[in-house]
Amino acid sequence: MIEVYIDGASAGNPGPSGAGIIIKGNGEHHRYSIPLQVMSNHEAEFYALIKALELCLEKQYTMVSFRTDSQIVDAAMNREYVKNKAFLPLLEKALTLSKQIDLFFIKWVPSSQNSGADQLAREAIHQKEAGL
Repeated sequence: MIEVYIDGASAGNPGPSGAGIIIKGNGEHHRYSIPLQVMSNHEAEFYALIKALELCLEKQYTMVSFRTDSQIVDAAMNREYVKNKAFLPLLEKALTLSKQIDLFFIKWVPSSQNSGADQLAREAIHQKEAGL
């Protein structure tokens, strides 16, 4: 089973944003720091999920267990529903991608257990601000 830790961050709400992703399993360990456009923190969390799902599909992983410290993302994916309609297109994209994986789980974890992905998301914001 592949473990995936995701986090999104914004410098301001909305503001410059980034996604942090850690993928580990099968003897592999990958870390991604992905600069995003200006958006809200919640949007950045959804984009981190979408980017991570795309990476898992590219790597042809069939069993993945996601960890997020975003209660909104966790609840939206598990209920296949989002209250804020602004997030609906992001949820629909994430659900479409997740259904292409044979066995997909997502679980909320406290921020203290997701510090690696958080650090990567914050690094992505600084990359964007520095023009890297």
